Amino acid sequence: MGAGIIGVGRYVPEKVLTNFDLEKMMDTSDEWIRTRTGIEERRIAPDDIDTSHMAYFAAERALQDAGIEAKDIDLILVATVTPDRPFPSVACMLQERLGAVNAAALDISAACAGFMYGMVTAAQFIDTGTYKYILVVGADKLSKITDWTDRNTAVLFGDGAGAVVMGPVSPGRGILSFELGADGTGGKHLYKDEYIVMNGREVFKFAVRQMGESSVRVLEKAGLTKDDVDFLIPHQANIRIVEAARQRLELPEEKISTTIRRYGNTSAASIPISLVEELEAGKISDDDLIIMVGFGGGLTWGAIALRWGR
Repeated sequence: MGAGIIGVGRYVPEKVLTNFDLEKMMDTSDEWIRTRTGIEERRIAPDDIDTSHMAYFAAERALQDAGIEAKDIDLILVATVTPDRPFPSVACMLQERLGAVNAAALDISAACAGFMYGMVTAAQFIDTGTYKYILVVGADKLSKITDWTDRNTAVLFGDGAGAVVMGPVSPGRGILSFELGADGTGGKHLYKDEYIVMNGREVFKFAVRQMGESSVRVLEKAGLTKDDVDFLIPHQANIRIVEAARQRLELPEEKISTTIRRYGNTSAASIPISLVEELEAGKISDDDLIIMVGFGGGLTWGAIALRWGR
Protein backbone atom coordinates (compact mmCIF):
# COMPACT_ATOMS: atom_id res chain seq x y z
CA MET A 1 0.00 0.00 0.00
CA GLY A 2 1.29 3.43 -0.94
CA ALA A 3 0.74 6.87 0.57
CA GLY A 4 -2.28 8.80 -0.61
CA ILE A 5 -5.01 11.21 0.41
CA ILE A 6 -7.87 9.85 2.51
CA GLY A 7 -9.53 13.10 3.60
CA VAL A 8 -9.70 16.72 2.46
CA GLY A 9 -10.90 20.05 3.86
CA ARG A 10 -10.64 23.75 3.10
CA TYR A 11 -11.41 27.10 4.65
CA VAL A 12 -11.67 30.54 3.08
CA PRO A 13 -12.69 33.70 4.97
CA GLU A 14 -16.12 35.21 4.38
CA LYS A 15 -14.92 38.67 3.37
CA VAL A 16 -14.64 39.08 -0.40
CA LEU A 17 -12.37 41.79 -1.80
CA THR A 18 -13.21 42.39 -5.45
CA ASN A 19 -11.24 44.13 -8.15
CA PHE A 20 -13.77 46.94 -7.98
CA ASP A 21 -12.99 47.34 -4.27
CA LEU A 22 -9.30 47.64 -5.15
CA GLU A 23 -10.10 50.36 -7.69
CA LYS A 24 -11.13 52.53 -4.74
CA MET A 25 -7.91 51.78 -2.84
CA MET A 26 -5.22 52.27 -5.51
CA ASP A 27 -4.53 53.18 -9.13
CA THR A 28 -5.80 50.03 -10.82
CA SER A 29 -8.85 48.67 -12.62
CA ASP A 30 -10.84 45.48 -12.86
CA GLU A 31 -9.87 45.10 -16.52
CA TRP A 32 -6.15 45.60 -15.78
CA ILE A 33 -6.20 42.95 -13.04
CA ARG A 34 -8.27 40.40 -14.94
CA THR A 35 -6.32 40.60 -18.19
CA ARG A 36 -2.93 40.33 -16.48
CA THR A 37 -3.71 37.85 -13.69
CA GLY A 38 -7.12 36.24 -14.23
CA ILE A 39 -8.16 37.26 -10.71
CA GLU A 40 -11.63 38.71 -10.11
CA GLU A 41 -11.80 38.56 -6.30
CA ARG A 42 -9.98 37.23 -3.26
CA ARG A 43 -10.82 36.43 0.39
CA ILE A 44 -9.43 38.47 3.29
CA ALA A 45 -9.34 37.19 6.87
CA PRO A 46 -10.40 39.56 9.69
CA ASP A 47 -7.93 40.70 12.33
CA ASP A 48 -9.05 38.08 14.84
CA ILE A 49 -8.52 35.17 12.41
CA ASP A 50 -4.86 34.25 11.93
CA THR A 51 -3.10 31.47 10.04
CA SER A 52 -3.53 28.93 12.84
CA HIS A 53 -7.29 29.52 12.97
CA MET A 54 -7.68 28.96 9.23
CA ALA A 55 -5.50 25.85 9.46
CA TYR A 56 -7.72 24.53 12.24
CA PHE A 57 -10.96 25.04 10.30
CA ALA A 58 -9.55 23.24 7.25
CA ALA A 59 -8.02 20.44 9.34
CA GLU A 60 -11.27 19.74 11.17
CA ARG A 61 -13.03 19.18 7.87
CA ALA A 62 -10.24 16.96 6.56
CA LEU A 63 -10.38 14.76 9.67
CA GLN A 64 -14.13 14.46 9.36
CA ASP A 65 -13.81 13.55 5.68
CA ALA A 66 -11.19 10.92 6.52
CA GLY A 67 -13.36 9.44 9.25
CA ILE A 68 -10.63 9.54 11.89
CA GLU A 69 -10.12 11.41 15.15
CA ALA A 70 -7.41 13.91 16.02
CA LYS A 71 -5.81 11.44 18.42
CA ASP A 72 -5.17 9.11 15.47
CA ILE A 73 -2.83 11.60 13.79
CA ASP A 74 0.88 10.75 14.08
CA LEU A 75 2.34 13.92 12.55
CA ILE A 76 1.15 17.41 11.64
CA LEU A 77 2.91 19.33 8.87
CA VAL A 78 1.86 22.93 8.20
CA ALA A 79 3.19 24.70 5.12
CA THR A 80 3.12 28.45 5.69
CA VAL A 81 5.15 31.64 5.34
CA THR A 82 2.79 33.63 7.53
CA PRO A 83 2.87 31.98 10.97
CA ASP A 84 1.00 33.68 13.77
CA ARG A 85 4.40 34.30 15.40
CA PRO A 86 7.96 32.99 14.96
CA PHE A 87 7.28 30.27 17.51
CA PRO A 88 5.54 28.18 18.65
CA SER A 89 4.86 26.85 15.16
CA VAL A 90 1.44 26.91 13.58
CA ALA A 91 1.62 23.11 13.62
CA CYS A 92 2.03 23.06 17.41
CA MET A 93 -0.82 25.53 17.85
CA LEU A 94 -2.94 23.36 15.57
CA GLN A 95 -2.03 20.23 17.53
CA GLU A 96 -3.32 21.84 20.71
CA ARG A 97 -6.58 23.08 19.18
CA LEU A 98 -7.33 19.75 17.54
CA GLY A 99 -6.38 17.72 20.60
CA ALA A 100 -3.97 15.67 18.49
CA VAL A 101 -2.13 14.53 21.59
CA ASN A 102 -0.17 11.77 19.85
CA ALA A 103 1.15 13.87 16.98
CA ALA A 104 4.56 15.39 16.39
CA ALA A 105 4.29 18.83 14.75
CA LEU A 106 6.35 21.17 12.63
CA ASP A 107 6.04 23.94 10.05
CA ILE A 108 7.48 23.84 6.54
CA SER A 109 8.67 27.05 4.87
CA ALA A 110 8.79 26.62 1.10
CA ALA A 111 6.39 29.44 0.18
CA CYS A 112 3.83 28.52 -2.50
CA ALA A 113 5.48 25.12 -3.06
CA GLY A 114 5.15 24.31 0.64
CA PHE A 115 2.16 22.02 0.30
CA MET A 116 4.01 19.87 -2.24
CA TYR A 117 6.97 19.66 0.15
CA GLY A 118 4.57 18.68 2.95
CA MET A 119 2.86 15.91 0.98
CA VAL A 120 6.14 14.41 -0.19
CA THR A 121 7.57 14.52 3.34
CA ALA A 122 4.46 12.82 4.71
CA ALA A 123 4.67 10.10 2.07
CA GLN A 124 8.14 9.08 3.21
CA PHE A 125 6.93 8.38 6.76
CA ILE A 126 3.90 6.46 5.51
CA ASP A 127 5.79 4.44 2.89
CA THR A 128 8.31 3.27 5.49
CA GLY A 129 5.57 2.32 7.93
CA THR A 130 6.84 4.78 10.53
CA TYR A 131 3.53 6.68 10.70
CA LYS A 132 0.04 5.79 9.56
CA TYR A 133 -1.89 9.06 9.46
CA ILE A 134 -0.35 12.47 8.73
CA LEU A 135 -2.18 15.79 8.54
CA VAL A 136 -0.75 18.12 5.89
CA VAL A 137 -2.02 21.70 5.85
CA GLY A 138 -1.30 24.64 3.59
CA ALA A 139 -2.35 27.90 5.25
CA ASP A 140 -1.43 31.51 4.68
CA LYS A 141 -2.71 34.92 5.66
CA LEU A 142 -0.94 36.88 2.95
CA SER A 143 -3.06 39.96 3.58
CA LYS A 144 -0.93 40.73 6.64
CA ILE A 145 2.31 40.89 4.61
CA THR A 146 0.86 42.61 1.54
CA ASP A 147 1.64 46.24 0.75
CA TRP A 148 -1.81 47.57 -0.02
CA THR A 149 -0.34 50.63 -1.75
CA ASP A 150 1.57 48.56 -4.32
CA ARG A 151 -0.75 47.71 -7.20
CA ASN A 152 1.72 45.23 -8.68
CA THR A 153 1.51 42.88 -5.70
CA ALA A 154 -1.61 43.85 -3.74
CA VAL A 155 -3.96 42.65 -6.46
CA LEU A 156 -2.51 39.14 -6.43
CA PHE A 157 -2.94 37.70 -2.96
CA GLY A 158 -5.65 36.29 -0.72
CA ASP A 159 -6.07 34.30 2.50
CA GLY A 160 -7.12 30.71 3.05
CA ALA A 161 -6.25 27.17 4.12
CA GLY A 162 -6.48 23.68 2.74
CA ALA A 163 -5.77 20.37 4.44
CA VAL A 164 -5.44 16.70 3.63
CA VAL A 165 -5.12 13.59 5.76
CA MET A 166 -2.59 11.26 4.22
CA GLY A 167 -2.41 7.56 4.96
CA PRO A 168 -2.08 4.12 3.33
CA VAL A 169 -4.26 3.64 0.25
CA SER A 170 -5.02 0.62 -1.91
CA PRO A 171 -2.37 -0.66 -4.36
CA GLY A 172 -1.92 1.44 -7.47
CA ARG A 173 -3.35 4.54 -5.85
CA GLY A 174 -1.69 7.45 -4.05
CA ILE A 175 1.57 9.18 -4.93
CA LEU A 176 3.20 7.54 -7.94
CA SER A 177 6.13 9.92 -8.34
CA PHE A 178 7.32 13.35 -7.26
CA GLU A 179 9.89 16.05 -7.79
CA LEU A 180 11.11 18.69 -5.36
CA GLY A 181 13.62 21.39 -6.16
CA ALA A 182 15.10 24.71 -5.16
CA ASP A 183 17.25 27.46 -6.64
CA GLY A 184 18.49 29.75 -3.91
CA THR A 185 20.08 32.10 -6.43
CA GLY A 186 16.54 33.16 -7.39
CA GLY A 187 15.57 34.15 -3.86
CA LYS A 188 16.15 37.80 -4.71
CA HIS A 189 13.16 37.71 -7.06
CA LEU A 190 10.48 36.86 -4.47
CA TYR A 191 10.86 37.46 -0.77
CA LYS A 192 9.40 39.12 2.31
CA ASP A 193 10.99 42.28 3.65
CA GLU A 194 8.37 44.18 5.61
CA TYR A 195 5.96 43.20 2.86
CA ILE A 196 6.05 40.85 -0.13
CA VAL A 197 8.60 41.95 -2.74
CA MET A 198 8.48 40.42 -6.22
CA ASN A 199 10.24 40.80 -9.54
CA GLY A 200 7.21 39.80 -11.56
CA ARG A 201 8.99 39.37 -14.89
CA GLU A 202 11.64 36.99 -13.54
CA VAL A 203 9.20 34.99 -11.42
CA PHE A 204 6.89 34.63 -14.41
CA LYS A 205 9.67 33.28 -16.63
CA PHE A 206 10.78 30.84 -13.93
CA ALA A 207 7.24 29.64 -13.21
CA VAL A 208 6.25 29.06 -16.84
CA ARG A 209 9.36 26.95 -17.44
CA GLN A 210 9.39 25.06 -14.15
CA MET A 211 5.70 24.20 -13.92
CA GLY A 212 5.75 22.59 -17.35
CA GLU A 213 9.08 20.80 -16.96
CA SER A 214 8.27 19.41 -13.51
CA SER A 215 4.88 18.13 -14.66
CA VAL A 216 6.45 16.26 -17.55
CA ARG A 217 9.23 14.83 -15.39
CA VAL A 218 6.92 13.33 -12.76
CA LEU A 219 4.97 11.67 -15.55
CA GLU A 220 8.17 10.18 -16.93
CA LYS A 221 9.22 8.98 -13.47
CA ALA A 222 5.87 7.21 -13.12
CA GLY A 223 6.18 5.62 -16.57
CA LEU A 224 3.22 7.62 -17.86
CA THR A 225 2.55 10.11 -20.65
CA LYS A 226 0.54 13.30 -21.16
CA ASP A 227 -2.32 11.18 -22.51
CA ASP A 228 -2.68 9.53 -19.09
CA VAL A 229 -3.40 12.79 -17.23
CA ASP A 230 -7.01 13.25 -16.13
CA PHE A 231 -6.68 16.51 -14.22
CA LEU A 232 -4.08 19.20 -13.49
CA ILE A 233 -4.04 21.20 -10.26
CA PRO A 234 -1.38 23.91 -10.56
CA HIS A 235 -0.49 26.55 -8.01
CA GLN A 236 -2.84 29.46 -8.61
CA ALA A 237 -0.48 32.40 -9.11
CA ASN A 238 -1.43 33.83 -12.47
CA ILE A 239 -3.84 32.62 -15.14
CA ARG A 240 -1.15 32.94 -17.83
CA ILE A 241 1.19 30.67 -15.86
CA VAL A 242 -1.63 28.19 -15.32
CA GLU A 243 -2.45 28.28 -19.02
CA ALA A 244 1.18 27.65 -19.95
CA ALA A 245 1.21 24.52 -17.77
CA ARG A 246 -2.01 23.31 -19.38
CA GLN A 247 -0.58 23.76 -22.86
CA ARG A 248 2.63 21.94 -21.93
CA LEU A 249 0.56 18.89 -20.97
CA GLU A 250 -1.76 19.38 -23.97
CA LEU A 251 -4.87 19.25 -21.79
CA PRO A 252 -8.32 20.65 -22.62
CA GLU A 253 -9.49 23.55 -20.45
CA GLU A 254 -11.98 21.40 -18.57
CA LYS A 255 -9.13 19.29 -17.15
CA ILE A 256 -7.38 22.08 -15.26
CA SER A 257 -8.24 23.89 -12.04
CA THR A 258 -8.58 27.69 -12.26
CA THR A 259 -9.77 28.74 -8.82
CA ILE A 260 -7.55 31.83 -9.03
CA ARG A 261 -10.54 33.79 -10.32
CA ARG A 262 -12.28 33.53 -6.95
CA TYR A 263 -9.42 33.31 -4.48
CA GLY A 264 -6.29 34.83 -6.01
CA ASN A 265 -2.91 33.50 -4.93
CA THR A 266 -3.26 31.91 -1.48
CA SER A 267 0.32 30.58 -1.42
CA ALA A 268 0.63 27.15 0.24
CA ALA A 269 -3.16 26.91 0.49
CA SER A 270 -3.82 27.24 -3.22
CA ILE A 271 -3.38 23.61 -4.33
CA PRO A 272 -5.38 21.98 -1.50
CA ILE A 273 -8.15 24.59 -1.82
CA SER A 274 -8.31 23.83 -5.53
CA LEU A 275 -8.35 20.08 -4.88
CA VAL A 276 -11.37 20.37 -2.60
CA GLU A 277 -13.17 22.68 -5.05
CA GLU A 278 -12.73 20.26 -7.95
CA LEU A 279 -13.76 17.26 -5.88
CA GLU A 280 -16.92 19.07 -4.80
CA ALA A 281 -17.60 19.95 -8.44
CA GLY A 282 -17.36 16.27 -9.39
CA LYS A 283 -14.39 16.77 -11.70
CA ILE A 284 -12.19 14.16 -10.03
CA SER A 285 -13.11 10.48 -9.75
CA ASP A 286 -11.51 7.36 -8.30
CA ASP A 287 -8.45 6.18 -10.25
CA ASP A 288 -8.03 9.53 -12.04
CA LEU A 289 -4.42 10.56 -12.56
CA ILE A 290 -3.84 14.01 -11.05
CA ILE A 291 -0.79 16.20 -11.49
CA MET A 292 -0.21 18.76 -8.73
CA VAL A 293 2.53 21.30 -9.35
CA GLY A 294 3.64 24.47 -7.61
CA PHE A 295 6.44 27.00 -7.31
CA GLY A 296 7.28 29.71 -4.82
CA GLY A 297 9.80 31.95 -3.14
CA GLY A 298 13.16 30.37 -2.45
CA LEU A 299 12.93 29.80 -5.31
CA THR A 300 11.25 26.43 -4.75
CA TRP A 301 9.15 24.02 -6.76
CA GLY A 302 7.43 20.69 -6.43
CA ALA A 303 5.26 18.32 -8.46
CA ILE A 304 3.37 15.13 -7.71
CA ALA A 305 1.71 12.50 -9.89
CA LEU A 306 -1.11 10.98 -7.84
CA ARG A 307 -3.66 8.28 -8.60
CA TRP A 308 -6.82 9.37 -6.80
CA GLY A 309 -8.65 7.06 -4.42
CA ARG A 310 -8.36 5.46 -0.99
